[in-house]
Amino acid sequence: MVKKNLLIIVIVRDYVLSLRGLTKSVMPTSERGDRISILFLPVLIAVLFSGCSTPLRAPMPTSAHPNANAPYNKAYTVKGKTYYPMRTAVGYRETGIASWYGSESGNRTAMGTRFNPQGITAAHKTLPLPAKVKVTNLRNGRSVVVIVNDRGPFRKNRLIDLSHGAAKKIGLDRQGLTEVRIEYIEAIASNP
Repeated sequence: MVKKNLLIIVIVRDYVLSLRGLTKSVMPTSERGDRISILFLPVLIAVLFSGCSTPLRAPMPTSAHPNANAPYNKAYTVKGKTYYPMRTAVGYRETGIASWYGSESGNRTAMGTRFNPQGITAAHKTLPLPAKVKVTNLRNGRSVVVIVNDRGPFRKNRLIDLSHGAAKKIGLDRQGLTEVRIEYIEAIASNP
């Protein structure tokens, strides 16, 4: 490895000096050869250095299918009604009534994290957890991107419960209830 790096240093030094006209280059000296060496040297350096490091890896995309085996993504029953969480929410878009909640501060969410009323989170009965969704208040056009990490709301005709922090972002905190559109953005890591 040391010999390989030393060879690279010598080649680069000779190349730089030859461009300044201070010494003879190890590359061809004809006019055409100089053009070839100018193009060839960066490729040579890249090839030689490629063995000196680990390959760069692109970030792994988030899964479009959250962990279906997690307890919070299995069927559950509340007040005698059974809910079946979706296996994927790709393409999900729905309009309905949103509410907000905040008095449950410190309680555990369905995913086991502590509920923070000032966080930008939400509860939904059937979206796979966790999921990132855009919630748009249809009365004023304001929207917020939230992490769905809890189950609910379990009241008739309610589509989503927003944390107080998320509700403030779209002006829902003053109304209590409003009509919203929910659009699925992506699945996220299981530990938001």
